[in-house]
Amino acid sequence: MKIRTTPLFTLATGLIVGLLSGVSFAQQQETVEWWTLGSDYAHTRFSPANQITAENFSQLEEAWVWDGASYGAQSGRATPSYIDGKLVFVAGPRRHVIVIDAHSGETVCSYREPNTFRYEYSMRKDYGKGVAMAEIDGKKVIYITSPAFFLTALDLETCSPLEGFGQPVPIDGFPQTGVVDLLADLGHPYDPYNGIPLETGYITSSSPPIVVNGTVIVGNSAEQGYHQARVENIPGDMLAYDARTGEFKWKFNVIPRPGEYGHETWENDAWQWTGDVSSWAPMAADPDLNLVYVPTNGATVDFYGGFRPGDNLFSTSLIALDVTTGERAWHFQMVHHDIWNYDTSTAPILLDLNVEGRDIPAVVQVGKQGFTYAFNRLTGDPIWPIVERPVPASKIPGEKLATTQPFPTKPEPYTLQELTVDELINYTPELRQEALAVLSQFEYGPMFQPPLHRDNDEGKIGSYWCPGDTGGVNITGPAAADPTTGIMYITTHKGCSSRTMVPGPEADTQYELPTGVTFSQYAVGVGRSSPRLSSGLPIFKPPYSTIVAIDMNTGEHIFNIPTGETPDRIKNNPALAGIDVGDTGTGGHAPMVVTQNLLIYASSNSDGSPALWAIDKATGETVDKIEAPARSRYGMMTYVHNGHQFILLQTGSTLTTMALPGWEEGMVVGY
Repeated sequence: MKIRTTPLFTLATGLIVGLLSGVSFAQQQETVEWWTLGSDYAHTRFSPANQITAENFSQLEEAWVWDGASYGAQSGRATPSYIDGKLVFVAGPRRHVIVIDAHSGETVCSYREPNTFRYEYSMRKDYGKGVAMAEIDGKKVIYITSPAFFLTALDLETCSPLEGFGQPVPIDGFPQTGVVDLLADLGHPYDPYNGIPLETGYITSSSPPIVVNGTVIVGNSAEQGYHQARVENIPGDMLAYDARTGEFKWKFNVIPRPGEYGHETWENDAWQWTGDVSSWAPMAADPDLNLVYVPTNGATVDFYGGFRPGDNLFSTSLIALDVTTGERAWHFQMVHHDIWNYDTSTAPILLDLNVEGRDIPAVVQVGKQGFTYAFNRLTGDPIWPIVERPVPASKIPGEKLATTQPFPTKPEPYTLQELTVDELINYTPELRQEALAVLSQFEYGPMFQPPLHRDNDEGKIGSYWCPGDTGGVNITGPAAADPTTGIMYITTHKGCSSRTMVPGPEADTQYELPTGVTFSQYAVGVGRSSPRLSSGLPIFKPPYSTIVAIDMNTGEHIFNIPTGETPDRIKNNPALAGIDVGDTGTGGHAPMVVTQNLLIYASSNSDGSPALWAIDKATGETVDKIEAPARSRYGMMTYVHNGHQFILLQTGSTLTTMALPGWEEGMVVGY
């Protein structure tokens, strides 16, 4: 039996129910595919694969390792897709497209885009997160967006550019077919080799496109906003193309033009010359509803927006767009006038729920803020009320923040949202007093505490807020979900932030070739002041990292477990001599995958060595733990190939697979 991922696993779920009534489902599984970097269009990171169980988890062994050293791979951000017996992904700063044999790890074919200055300048070179896949005229096709901002379509079998797709690119070395120059449809003057003049703006990519009902929807990425000090840039507008021909279909303006919905939220005519609001995180889609769900980040210059007053739609939002026309079906802005770098860094998750007897097609977005935003994915109506509440005003000259921000009333937050005295470390009176003294150097308070400029009247180093721009859910820990139960698993950590703002010209030292020409009144100073005790301990109480399980049918938390083990630097810290601190968690996000049997996550033992945990999906109980071959970050996936289930770990410059003994001989030992 071959199971192909469908958008919401309706097919796979039906097969599970039918087969469990007779012969063992696991014995019937020959192939279970993993279509997108999040497994399916719903980005659940779920697989119905069930060969690996609580009983045999301890028998997992390293199967093979693919080494990306020759491709310059380092970050390991790309989660492979598994289709037709092959693993497909991108690797290295050139963002090579790699196809390897799913059983042996041997490279089948590869593709590399020719060099351009557009590529050389990109700040997201090795940040590629994966590929998109589609079937065109019976042929499997790979789609990628590159650091230079080209869209390329390749034949899965040969890695050769797709005939009849796109137009010739007037740059030496580019193929005559298979490529679309995305800059041509953004509407800004540009040079094919050099790209958009940096005085105007800059755009690149990190996440792959998504292919829905014959349309390729393309997102994008901008330069790091915490390094920006100049106000000009271009918007990260959404683009769409015909999946067969590469013909341009539509563009959605993420910064609304005059006459468009939300235009009035950009005051000071900032819509004319500033930008960002990119969709650098992966997208999700519901092909049946013909909708694509686009998460966005903030506008130009993180932590200061005095030059762009207003709520700034569609920054830090979730937008539902019609796949065919690009028209907005609905949207929700999660942060008005974002100056906290609360960019939406992971894909939304689609689930079919039953809430108080009502069947609801849902889309759920989590992020750095610690909130779970849940909507009817057809209408955009919140499943539970989301209310506007007053938030603090800024003390930085020229800044005008929104007076309220949206607060979901349910589910409860999954991470620390306000640092009070009660949250400070208290293992000993001395530690508590030192924590109080350290915190007194900063301005702190409730959720949405604004940044503070260096020359403030209070004489503070800066402000300190929780969660910060590294907290809650972030790129290294996408959430996962079980579509058969409606339970979401959220990996989160207490990442509070302090950023001190300085005059724009002083901050303009991050790039040799900066974007824009006009200095912002304020921008982020070089470095950051992170409150920490002299012993190196965090100033707040543990746990420092957890996995929170939420039943999205009820909005109730089911369990909250620390991830990994207490690091030796904490457990053996002299300031904690004789004190049992329990399990604090490592403080890092945990890559996860959900299967029919288990929640599996990667983290570290106390000594820093890598390990894999098998968790009971209903209770959070650890049913087993094994040593892992290497440290894993950013993601994890699983697939069944020739009757054998593999766990694939993204281990930096390599990909590492694990399977039960006997995988190489054609049968699983003891199964």
